[in-house]
Amino acid sequence: MSTAEFNLLREELVQWVSSLNDSSLLNLLNSIKLSRTKSDKDWWDDLTEEQKTNIQMGLRDLNEGRTMPSEEFMKQLKGNE
Repeated sequence: MSTAEFNLLREELVQWVSSLNDSSLLNLLNSIKLSRTKSDKDWWDDLTEEQKTNIQMGLRDLNEGRTMPSEEFMKQLKGNE
């Protein structure tokens, strides 16, 4: 990418971000920004103990074959409404 293309892309992104009204998208972009500025810190360190436990339980379920396709999960979820 040439310098001119880079500068044009950056300006387009600045204009786009300035026009955003979606808070979830802005939070996502902020998370990306923070992850780039905290490169020496692992995201795992920012999780609560409960979040870490839930991730570890999910990984254990995955490794032990206790999973289902998302389509099946959605069917079960809708059946409980």
